[in-house]
Parts: sequence; structure tokens; C-alpha cells
Amino acid sequence: MPPQPPLACPVCGGRLEPDSARTTLTCPAGHRYDAAKQGYFNLLTGSGTKFQADTAAMVAARTDFLAAGHYRPLAAELARLAAESAPEQAVVLDAGAGTGYYLAEVLAALPSATAVALDISKYALRRAARALPGTYCLAWDVWRRLPLPDASVDVVLNVFAPRNPAEFRRVLTPGGLLAVVTPRPEHLQEIRGAAGMLDIAGNKEGDVAAAVAPGFTPVYTGTCTYPMQLSSSDIQNVALMGPSARHLDEAALRAAVATLPDPMQVTASFTLQLFRAE
Repeated sequence: MPPQPPLACPVCGGRLEPDSARTTLTCPAGHRYDAAKQGYFNLLTGSGTKFQADTAAMVAARTDFLAAGHYRPLAAELARLAAESAPEQAVVLDAGAGTGYYLAEVLAALPSATAVALDISKYALRRAARALPGTYCLAWDVWRRLPLPDASVDVVLNVFAPRNPAEFRRVLTPGGLLAVVTPRPEHLQEIRGAAGMLDIAGNKEGDVAAAVAPGFTPVYTGTCTYPMQLSSSDIQNVALMGPSARHLDEAALRAAVATLPDPMQVTASFTLQLFRAE
């Protein structure tokens, strides 16, 4: 079994150690975190986070959409790049792991790796803990100091999630890998207007490269673009699983989707960028 990834107490910075059942994490100063019955640990004690977590409905929509396999080509490409670029016994951090879908693919490609999954949504983490046995799934805000020691991680995954480049660099080993996935402007272009979804800004890859420039060297930029055949329920799920869900009216969405072909060919398009920590 891979070794336990290093974890740091968010209160004092001391190393967190699990009990034999892996249901409690404790640091030398006595700060203790008990696993929820679903298997994840909530480290966001006290003030928690000011950011909105994905709701149960958003997570359910994402789970159904991903289970249909529509983003499997993307997950496979991310896993391939990670396996080619990371050490066999890598420590992988997924910053914004959601339900653990992409991390599971990466770990399947790196069977000797160990991992930590961070997200602020308890609903997502409940599913991640089931999908990722042996992985520490932690409720945490990536804008805060990450609960890991300096230079303790070989790979950081950042898939459709907020980025904290300074913290990613702090926890990565020198030469460690940062993998960032963002949607391209043409992603879901056939349905965005009808479904009332938010637009995707152009040149996201340039924005990402500029944001991480102080501590990282770009080593790869590629795209993953392919057609999907989406049913009406798929279109509703993809609209309701992301940020657009916060302003959508579900009844209006259903009415709009009912006017579209079923099934409908829709473009999936993503940029994958790899950076090395300097």
C-alpha cells in the first residue's frame, strides 16, 4: 500500500496523523479531526469559508452527467499526461476535486500513487470518499493555506477549479507538476445560449499561464475536443452541474431544452496545461 500522504494541521501546522482505523486525524498539539460517517474530514472549523459550495443538486447533476461517460476522453487524456510526467509513487493533490472523477482516473494510471482530495462541498466529498478508497478527502478552501507541508506533493491537479498558484508552488516539490484543465470558448457552444449558461472567456490558457508565471515553467499545452451526443436530460445536467446553476430557473431550462433535438450533437472542448515548479 502506498504511504500516507503528509497532512498539516490547519490550526498549528503540525503533522496530522491518523489512528489505526483512519477515522481520526490528530496533531502533536492535540488538534483533532474526526471523519464524517461518509468518510471525509472537515478541516474547515471555526469561520469555515465565505465561498459558495456546490449544492446537493449540483453534485447530483454532475454525477449523472459524468456517469454517462461524456467527459471520459478528457479524464483519459489527463490521466495519460500525469502518468507520463509524474513519478510512479507520486503524491497527488487534487485542488477542487469535486466528486473525485478525474482523480480516480489519474490514480488508475498511477497505481502506486497516493492522494489528497480537497473541495469545499460536503456533498461532493461524500461521493469522492466513496469513489477514492484510501484517499484523504478533506473539506478545505483552496484560497487558504493548504493543509500540507512545504514541498510534499509531486502533482497538483486543478480541473475547472479555483487556482492558488502561490500555495500550489509551496506544496509542490521542486520540479513537481501542476496540471490545469479549463474549458475553451467553443465548449458546449451549441447549447449555451438556449440553456442560459454563462459564457466562457477567451484566452483562458493565457490567463492561467500568466497567473502561475512567478513560480512555474510551462511544459505542455494541448487541447481535447470531440463531439458528444447529449440527450435532453444530459443537457439539463450539464447546465445544472456548474456555476450557471446558481442563476438558472429549472422550469425555464426544461422548457428551453424541450425545443432542442434529442439527442443533440454538442462540442466538448478543453485546454490542458502542464507546468513544472521552479
